[in-house]
Parts: sequence; structure tokens; C-alpha cells
Amino acid sequence: MNETSPLVFQFDARGVSKRFRHAAIFGALESLDRGETMRFINDHDPLPLLQQIQQRYGSQVQIKYVERGAQGVVIDMLIAVPEAQEESTAANASSSCCGGGCGG
Repeated sequence: MNETSPLVFQFDARGVSKRFRHAAIFGALESLDRGETMRFINDHDPLPLLQQIQQRYGSQVQIKYVERGAQGVVIDMLIAVPEAQEESTAANASSSCCGGGCGG
């Protein structure tokens, strides 16, 4: 994998007990860093779950169907970088000595 490739972590919900599934999904999403993606695999389209994710995280989590059919779904859930923060990070990087957190 090269440095510009986004990180994608697979989460196969089919192997998680229904009793724990939503909690596990929220925990997995919250463990991701900005720019990382959870590739969610399930045996059905989880519309109520997707509504909960949108209510809980808003535009911070971007949802994109990769596959959607009778056999199940594959959905990428990207942890987005807010535009204002992206601009602020770029401005800070250009004004520092090395573009990183060198402290000086």
C-alpha cells in the first residue's frame, strides 16, 4: 500500500451476535481516525442502522454503497475531515517549519 492509499478496515457484521451488533458497529466507527474507512458487510440492507449513524454522527460519517443486492450489502463508511478543519490544517502546515508538529 502506498502512502496516499486510504485505510479501509473490514467489519463483517454477519459474524456478530445481533444482540451486540449496533454497539460493536458504533465502537468500530469511533475507533477510526479521520480519512479512514470501515467497509461494512451484512446480509441485509441496514436502513435503521444507517439512520442511527446519520443522527449520531451527521456529516462526520459519509456512507457509500459498494454493493447492494439480494445477497446482502457492502457499505463504505468514511470518517470525513470537516472542510473548515482541512483548511485550518493546511494553513498551519504551511506556516510551520516542516509542515508537521515539530513544535518550533
